[in-house]
Amino acid sequence: MRIGELANAAGVSTRALRYYEQRGLLQARRQGNGYREYDESAVIRVHNVRALLDAGLKVDDIRELNLCLDEKQLEHIPTCEAYVLYQQRLRAVQAQLAALTEVESRLRAKLAGVPK
Repeated sequence: MRIGELANAAGVSTRALRYYEQRGLLQARRQGNGYREYDESAVIRVHNVRALLDAGLKVDDIRELNLCLDEKQLEHIPTCEAYVLYQQRLRAVQAQLAALTEVESRLRAKLAGVPK
C-alpha cells in the first residue's frame, strides 16, 4: 500500500509516517517511481508506535522496542520488555513535574508580592 493508504488505515498523517520512517520506526520499499510501498503489517506497526507514544514513551525509547513493534497485541507480549522504559520515562516525567511545581511556587510568591 502507498503512504496515503497507510495513513488512512492507521489513522495518522502522512507526515507522521515520514517522521517514523526517518527515525527508524517504519520502513518502506521504494517503487521505480520513488513512491513508498508498505506491507499490510505496517498498519499494526504504526498502531503500536502510536500506542507507545500515547503511553508517554519518546521515539528514541520506542526504537529500543523495534523488534516488538510488529506484534499484534504489543501490550501482552512478554518478550517485548517495555517495563524498564516505562519506569525510566515515569521518573523523567516526575522530575519535570517537580521542577514545574517549584516554578509555580516561585511565580505564586512573586504574584502575591505584586500590588494589584
